[in-house]
Amino acid sequence: MNTIITDAKINKYLDTTKKALEKLVVVAPEHSFSRRMADDFLNMALSYYNDAKHFCENGDFVTAFAAVNYAYGWIDCGARIGLWDVDQDDQLFTLYE
Repeated sequence: MNTIITDAKINKYLDTTKKALEKLVVVAPEHSFSRRMADDFLNMALSYYNDAKHFCENGDFVTAFAAVNYAYGWIDCGARIGLWDVDQDDQLFTLYE
């Protein structure tokens, strides 16, 4: 069992999260509750992603790993409930169908 978070591993997770952030497109209509939710989900994802990068730069890979996984959770959840279009990418995202 691997119990070490290496530089390569955290960078892989950061890269995957960056790809997901770059791919998603908010599709919830302007001036709707869904849009407010989409913007909030995206803000949470970006905040955790930026925190992860900060922790990684400071050598705290454990906290960076936790933060990047929280970021991806927000991204994946938004994709699953349809807040953004992810071009049916079922490799980066866990889609409903």
